[in-house]
Amino acid sequence: MVDTGDRMVEVNGVKLCAETFGDPGDPALLLISGATGSMDWWEDELCHRLACGERYVIRYDHRDTGRSVSYPAGAPGYTGTDLVSDAVGLLDALGVVARAHLVGVSMGGGIAQQVALDHPDRVASLTLIATSPLSTGPGTPALPPMADRVKALFADPPPEPDWSDRAAVIDYLVAGERPFAGSLGFDEARVRELAGRVVDRTVDIAASVTNHWLLGGGEPEHRRLSQITAPTVVLHGTDDPLFPYPHGEALAREIPGARLVPLPGMGHQFPPRPVWDTVVPTILAVSM
Repeated sequence: MVDTGDRMVEVNGVKLCAETFGDPGDPALLLISGATGSMDWWEDELCHRLACGERYVIRYDHRDTGRSVSYPAGAPGYTGTDLVSDAVGLLDALGVVARAHLVGVSMGGGIAQQVALDHPDRVASLTLIATSPLSTGPGTPALPPMADRVKALFADPPPEPDWSDRAAVIDYLVAGERPFAGSLGFDEARVRELAGRVVDRTVDIAASVTNHWLLGGGEPEHRRLSQITAPTVVLHGTDDPLFPYPHGEALAREIPGARLVPLPGMGHQFPPRPVWDTVVPTILAVSM
C-alpha cells in the first residue's frame, strides 16, 4: 500500500491540502469532513483499513482547516457552494477523472448529497454519516430538533481561549466535542491526541473553528433527493444529539434504494473505533 503523505494541490484557484492512501488504480474513495473538520479526524488507521480493502483513499483539509488556504477569522472569502465545488475540483487535481465513491460526515454528508445532484456522472456511490437530508418531500413529518445539551452549547458557547496557547486550545476543542458523544462514551485521550494534531497542523485555528459557521450556502436546493441515482448507504448513530436518528431514517427514505445501517450508541461524530468493524465493511460493500 502506498501512503503519499500530505501535499498541497491547486483546486478552484486556491491551495488545498490532501493525502492519499493505497493504489491510484483502485476505486477512489473521497472522505469529506464536517464543519470545521480537518482531514485529521479521519483517523490514520481507519484510512489504512479502507485502503487495505483495495480502495484509493483520499482525505483533505477543507478551506480554513488544517494546511489548506486560510481566511481571516470572521471573514471567510467563500461560500458553502465553494466547498461543494472543491470536492469535485480535488478529484480533478488528483487525476481521478472517472467517478469516485464519496463518504461524508455531517456537513460533509450534505456536500456529498449536493455533489451527487450536481455531478451525478462523478459519483459512484454515497456513504452518508451523521447527516440530514438536504431536502424532503411534501408531507414529510418535521424532523426532531437537536438535544437540549447541544442547543445550550450553541446558545451559550464557552469563551474563546487564547489562540496562542496550545494547551488551552486543545482543552477548548476537546470540550467542544464532548456534548456530541453518545452512549458509547467519550474517549477523551483519543480526542485529545487528535485535537493536538489538529492544532499543530492548522494555519489559523481561530479561523478554523469560526468561519464555517458563517457560510452562506448559495441558492436554496429545490431538487429532490429522489433524483440521486448512486448506490447509497446511510450510517447513523442511534444516539446522535444534533441530528437524532429519525434524520438518518428520513435520509434513507428520500434516496431511492438507500440502505440504513444503525450505529448503536454512536453520537454526532466521526466514526469512533468501536464502530469501525461495522463502518469499514459497509463502506467497502457500497463502493464495490
